[in-house]
Amino acid sequence: MLFGESEVRVIRTQRTTCAIGVDRDGNVTFRGPLGIPDAEVRRILEEKRDWIVKKAGEAKRRAAAAERETPLDGVQIRRLGDAALKDLPPRAAAWAGKIGVRYGRITIRCQKTRWGSCSQGGNLNFNCLLMLCPEEIRDYVVVHELCHRLEMNHSARFWARVENVMPDYRRRMKWLKDNGAALMRRVYD
Repeated sequence: MLFGESEVRVIRTQRTTCAIGVDRDGNVTFRGPLGIPDAEVRRILEEKRDWIVKKAGEAKRRAAAAERETPLDGVQIRRLGDAALKDLPPRAAAWAGKIGVRYGRITIRCQKTRWGSCSQGGNLNFNCLLMLCPEEIRDYVVVHELCHRLEMNHSARFWARVENVMPDYRRRMKWLKDNGAALMRRVYD
């Protein structure tokens, strides 16, 4: 049964009472007597909407946190590297055109402390763990490294170039600061 945007599993048994449960993945189950009509199920669900939304949200946040903390094995890291090789070069090419810079080769690594780097020769290095980040964060790291093609430092002029290309870069940088260490720990703990 649909309840808002969520699917609620309805189980009717010989029981005489109704119960609502939210599992650890945020899935909602309604248990009730055999003869309870759908309209009554909906009424009860609506009455408990705030509780359901709260519990489902908590469960989904816990599941997401657990996912972020699960260690990655070698196969998963190789898959992230393969995905990064498909994702990041076209992303870099698109942003380089917008910024008006050129770069050398792109290398994908699994690194402990860096999301990306730009060498004096113009080669770009990216961390395969970027594939665990939202697209807008990957874009930020690519723009950051490409702006080093114009300024090989973190001076005010460098940050002005980043901001010119990506006005909300601070929000994206904050996301990395808030979430990045947990992502890197999945490899190095």
